[in-house]
Amino acid sequence: MTELAARMYLPRQSMLPRAWRIGVASVALGLLALGLVDAFDSIEVSFGLALAGGLGLTGLLLLAIRHFDTAVAIGLLLMGVVRFEPAPPDLVFAVVIAVAAITGQFRIARVPRLMRWIVALLLVINLLSMIDVVSTSEAIRFLFITVYLAIFALWLAGYVDSPKRARTVAITWLGVAVVSALISALALKMPIPGREFILGSKDNGERASGLFKDPNVFGPFLVPIAVILLEQRIAPRLPRPLRLGALASWMALVVLCVGVLFSYSRAAWANLLIAMLVMLVVSSMRSRGARRALHALVVLLATGGVVLILLSATGSIGFLEHRAHVQSYDTQRFAAQSFGWKLGWTHPVGVGPGQFNAYFPVATHSTFVRVFAEQGPFGLLVWIALLLATLVLALRNAVIGRDTYGIGSAALLGAWCGLIFNSTVVDTLHWRHLWVVEALIWAVYTRAMAVPGYYASR
Repeated sequence: MTELAARMYLPRQSMLPRAWRIGVASVALGLLALGLVDAFDSIEVSFGLALAGGLGLTGLLLLAIRHFDTAVAIGLLLMGVVRFEPAPPDLVFAVVIAVAAITGQFRIARVPRLMRWIVALLLVINLLSMIDVVSTSEAIRFLFITVYLAIFALWLAGYVDSPKRARTVAITWLGVAVVSALISALALKMPIPGREFILGSKDNGERASGLFKDPNVFGPFLVPIAVILLEQRIAPRLPRPLRLGALASWMALVVLCVGVLFSYSRAAWANLLIAMLVMLVVSSMRSRGARRALHALVVLLATGGVVLILLSATGSIGFLEHRAHVQSYDTQRFAAQSFGWKLGWTHPVGVGPGQFNAYFPVATHSTFVRVFAEQGPFGLLVWIALLLATLVLALRNAVIGRDTYGIGSAALLGAWCGLIFNSTVVDTLHWRHLWVVEALIWAVYTRAMAVPGYYASR
């Protein structure tokens, strides 16, 4: 059976009943309204700006109806802009998901059934935890974003159903990541225009953060596409134009690694190391794996050499050594985590979405602690189940060599392992790239369902 025949075999219509379609569309449009309300509250909007925004949203709606894939690409291009929530990509995808739900392009049947049930259970638990909130408005806002991201992942897993769409995701992510890393690195060391805006106010502008509000989010945003690019370099699967030349792909990898390094996020460094190590181990176990692993090691050693030269040339080694040690605020993080564990045990259903900071002034810096405190013990078990079920699926895909329409399964497994580690020391619940990687792992289910046994281990 060919790839085309396989896609014809799968049901392309939405499997959502009419009431669910309306519900999904309502959530998406509700998030859009929430974003607009936040924008009006935070800045003074003139009539002209409001009119331009209204026309822009109208144009985006028409674009999503007539040229759906183009609207999706615009949302993906904005993934690197997350200075506030809801973020610009959320507003675009709110329109896209609403259109997909109404027009029957939300293909939830393409998502593994177990994942659907786990996500649904997680959202129900989030809703139940609302009974004990301190700030209702903040809880509703936080819950809305969590629900949206879960729906976004379910939609994206069904959307990526061909090499063309997988290539769109990879190319847009690579482009945004490389540009963000390059501009951020330059802004750290050179007086380029808009330097203050690019660096932001966090950490006195000493760490690269792109257009994210936190360097600890920016660094991990670069990691998945870096390992995807590396696996694509040593074992090409995606069609052109992601098959960059040797020099171009190596330079892009250098830029991404420099971006991760200059975020000065210890968790991001560990994330990158774990992701690369897992990808190399899996690749070495495949056919012609030793040669591919050696190729990857040569590329990584060359990349590391260039990065060290850049660090030395820019005088950053001292600050790098300083960041590698325990920081003074780490004691506050540990105190927050200790308090979070106690809070979860005293509130069986949790204190509610986004409510931890109403009880403690410092963020949890751990998704596990946050979920435990805000959704209780059962909420934590469901969150762990989601991570582990996705990990098992990613591991199975990697073992049998089943890629996501050209996006390597070894890279996705490595990226997911890195994100799980990151989740232990940083709050990753609302990281867009976490849900994207998750959706790309789920999307393999479509290939397995369509052509059983067709994609043999390589």
